[in-house]
Amino acid sequence: MPHLLTLTANLLWEQTLLFKEWQPDRTQRAQRSTHQVGGKGINVSKMLTRLGAANSAVCFPAGATGALVETWLRERGFVLKTFPAAAPETRSGVVIRSLRTETTFLGPDQPLDPTAVRSAAAILAAEPKESVLAVCGSIPGWEGPTGAAFRELFQSWRGQLVADTYGPPLKWLVERPLALVKINREEFDRLVPPVPGDKSELAFTMRLAETVARYPVAAWIISDGAKPVWCALKDGTTTALRPPPVREVSATGSGDVLLAALLHAHFNLGQPWPEALAYALPLASANAAHEGIAEFPLPATK
Repeated sequence: MPHLLTLTANLLWEQTLLFKEWQPDRTQRAQRSTHQVGGKGINVSKMLTRLGAANSAVCFPAGATGALVETWLRERGFVLKTFPAAAPETRSGVVIRSLRTETTFLGPDQPLDPTAVRSAAAILAAEPKESVLAVCGSIPGWEGPTGAAFRELFQSWRGQLVADTYGPPLKWLVERPLALVKINREEFDRLVPPVPGDKSELAFTMRLAETVARYPVAAWIISDGAKPVWCALKDGTTTALRPPPVREVSATGSGDVLLAALLHAHFNLGQPWPEALAYALPLASANAAHEGIAEFPLPATK
């Protein structure tokens, strides 16, 4: 089986405060407080591990919060490839959760030290050609030296490349022969804007077909919340599957669970992408029906 690696360029040291209810402009005491590490690649690695899929999380902890992040991850059994950055510090954030609402406050994004990214490129160049690198989440500083270092890393990568990112990094990556692009409908619409005023499904499917034909990407999977998820392949095959309905508790991280299950089903279990999507959707829905990310009960058979 290929070695699966996730890449997180925008780690998060996050505190969650749980209230029965809360209101702005008041001092309030939380009922419970927890800390966790965020970042899309970290979430994907967490779910891969729960599925029994060997993986490594590539990340760039920085400063005092970065040290807390690395300790937290290692204590929970994450297999890491860390490339510490001298500055700036890993960003922090706070989640305010009540019985009815959930609000996340994030610290400002900061570009990574390009030296740390070049160190990662040198180490990852030794990975076997069968390895899979999933680029997950945002890459701050894409237009500057940090982005240049990441572009060098991706260009030197010998294995298969998967993208679950957005904005300028996505626009650059889709020009490469990726194994998969997994994004949501909003990100797809930014990449390939619809005709103003035409939000019909027919117009979307036409844009999707044109996109598949235009870019050297083997497979596209476009999610849209509880609506059907589209899978479009370079050979012209298109499939739409609806996620199982659930009572949503928190949709946070469900896209990351979806990507992890897709990677496991396709690269480890040998399933074609449409079958991999059918495997992954119930897991993503189950995540949305529970608190936390990748912490829901798994079915008896994987």
